[in-house]
Amino acid sequence: MTPETGLTLPDYDGGSLVNLMSSLATALGGSTPYAPLAMLPPEALAGVRHVVLLVVDGLGLDYLSRRDGALRRHLHGQLTSVFPSTTASAIPTFLTGLAPQQHGLTGWNMYFREIGAVVAPLPFRVRTGRHALRDAGVTPATLFGLTPLFDRLPLPCHLVSPQQIVHSDFNVALSGRAQRHGYGTLDEMFAHIAGLLRRESPSYVHAYWPQLDSLAHEFGIGSAEVAEAYAALDAGFESLIDVARSTGSRLIVTADHGFIDTSADDTIDLDDHPALRDTLLLPLCGEPRVAYAYVRASRAAQFEAYVNARLADRVRLFKSETLLQQGWLGPGKPHPALVDRIGDYVLIPRGNAILRDWLRGEERYTHVGVHGGISAAEMTVPLVIAPLP
Repeated sequence: MTPETGLTLPDYDGGSLVNLMSSLATALGGSTPYAPLAMLPPEALAGVRHVVLLVVDGLGLDYLSRRDGALRRHLHGQLTSVFPSTTASAIPTFLTGLAPQQHGLTGWNMYFREIGAVVAPLPFRVRTGRHALRDAGVTPATLFGLTPLFDRLPLPCHLVSPQQIVHSDFNVALSGRAQRHGYGTLDEMFAHIAGLLRRESPSYVHAYWPQLDSLAHEFGIGSAEVAEAYAALDAGFESLIDVARSTGSRLIVTADHGFIDTSADDTIDLDDHPALRDTLLLPLCGEPRVAYAYVRASRAAQFEAYVNARLADRVRLFKSETLLQQGWLGPGKPHPALVDRIGDYVLIPRGNAILRDWLRGEERYTHVGVHGGISAAEMTVPLVIAPLP
């Protein structure tokens, strides 16, 4: 926690997703530059034949702790996500073993100075017009310049992901030499994992299930739709435990972030603040819960004054360099382009508020469930282990 009440920041000293990946990499014969996870040291995985990391997109500790079932019974502890607490920053941590400070992917919409465009890295398309970057001859491998964790591990690796994204530009770049397996349904995902666990040769399996996140965005984290999806996930997980036990394997379940629900009344739309928009050099980047502001040099004072006078009760304002100095994105030497990717200021909405800065011609949408911020519900995720060591 920071001195200001209500902020939950990543615990990179031994309690975050970054440290989990350090423990896994070390246990599997690789390495990362970070401390291992205190509650799962690498030696706890000694002698395990297969290690499965199942990432359940959007499964916050706040949600899991209020549910019964196999996942709750095998809850080993809690972790913090990375900053920002979003898929676009946490998934690269899972796939590279690096903190955002080093992998440099800072949110859903990012300004890449290298190509002079605002890009959504996961679907790998430009924001305006949604054109695929591959059409311009740009690939994630060349733009990101990252080495997948799979390529640093001396054993067979597998990536299990939904069929519609398993061979996406992003996954191809960050899965490296891992064998990719696509699935259509939740049952198929668990069947793929079970099949891999029955193989004789030791391996590392990274599996990803996005449906809980999708439903929470559409209906809210407290919705019946999310509860139904969670129940199906829990039942599948329980059936997989016996397979893991009989094959000498370990199942590790966590998430990229948690959720809060928001509403129209919680939305701060820059359409209603034209004087603030006029101070910006680029549209707000990042996330509705963490926005990067690129401000015209001649209007920095005007920008600060407007936020402090008109929005201070709803938005926290930080200089981007302050967050770097305080280590919000991780320890160590930053990615060479990181400064370019977090703007001049960072706007973090308070409570359940979100920020929207729509572009002309952009398809507008409404999310009930949101994430990316620094509340405990968004930042704290579970660590589930089965069978327990």
